Amino acid sequence: MTYLLINTNTISEGYVILFTGLFIVFSALVTLALVFNYGLPVMLYVYNIITKGKDKKVSEIKIKKDSNFTGEISAVIGAAIHMYTSEQHDHESAILTIKQVKKTYSPWSSKIYGIQNRL
Repeated sequence: MTYLLINTNTISEGYVILFTGLFIVFSALVTLALVFNYGLPVMLYVYNIITKGKDKKVSEIKIKKDSNFTGEISAVIGAAIHMYTSEQHDHESAILTIKQVKKTYSPWSSKIYGIQNRL
């Protein structure tokens, strides 16, 4: 009778590595789920309190009007922004030219000069 000898030390190390990896992955997923479900809304609430105050709302913020800022100035600013963004890209033709390049023979990649083809 022949018996199959299995090294139990190798199998137990494999299980340790498997369960450790699974534990790390699932604990990271649970941590991310908790952060996104509970931590993120709390952080956003605290951020809103810090930046806007507890009693302030966006509709209550008053905008100071400047009598020197007219519609002509805003039109000039809009035209300048449009000209700046339209000049950022080159105007190219839509013609595509493909040329076939012939490769010269190179013995560096030739199979006939391999090491095993000795006589």
